Amino acid sequence: MNESHEFWQKVSKYVPAVCIALALFLVVQAVNGLKEYTYIGGQGVPQNVVEVTGRGEVSATPDIATFSFSVSETAKTVKEAQDVVTKKTNDALAKIESFNIDKKDVKTTDYSVSPKYEYSNGVCTINGCPPSKQNLVGYEVSQSVVVKVRKVDDAGKVLGSMGDASVTNISGLSFTIDDEDALNREARVQAIDEAKTKAEALAKDLGVKLVRIVSYSENGGGMPMPMYAKMDSVSMSIGGESAPTIPTGQNKIISNVTITYEIR
Repeated sequence: MNESHEFWQKVSKYVPAVCIALALFLVVQAVNGLKEYTYIGGQGVPQNVVEVTGRGEVSATPDIATFSFSVSETAKTVKEAQDVVTKKTNDALAKIESFNIDKKDVKTTDYSVSPKYEYSNGVCTINGCPPSKQNLVGYEVSQSVVVKVRKVDDAGKVLGSMGDASVTNISGLSFTIDDEDALNREARVQAIDEAKTKAEALAKDLGVKLVRIVSYSENGGGMPMPMYAKMDSVSMSIGGESAPTIPTGQNKIISNVTITYEIR
């Protein structure tokens, strides 16, 4: 009994030293762990990282053509100008309807009425020149319409028919893709796959392991880029049977991604 008591007395002398050593060991391990991270706003951001980029590109033939036209008229009264604009616009809309274009794809974007003035100057004398006079001579009425043609093969015919409706102000011809979201995703997947491949190869070369993704960013997956030469104007035969030839080319959608990996 005395021997056991003496043993525990001897052991108890070393307990504080052991506890202190264990505490120091745990502190050192915690500090080493903290060195691997930078703390921003209470969040641990790893310092050992690699950053890679990827690029994805998808091309597709446009399936929607969009253009706008406007009709304007100046007359002595608002009603006279409106009557002419209404007739010309209705004639144009009838031509558009004949191509089975849905009414939801035809939209008025502007309708304006504004007075028209002429300015006259009085005769100047040795005492100076009188202020110019503003004379109301009439009113200008204008209506602008945007048209979406979902059958792009008919785009040239629709544009040509505008001449028969006495519409001479046509602009904004563009070609787009209806389901752009699916193409954006396809380009993004390509970009991510390329970035992953780069990261795996880089980790192998460095002799490290990829732990996790700590950040991701993407740009360039917005508006499609046309691959054909941009047309400054539409060459068309006004009032004739000849419809303009409208090449659609292809649209190119690009996605660029940047991925940052933690490594060990």
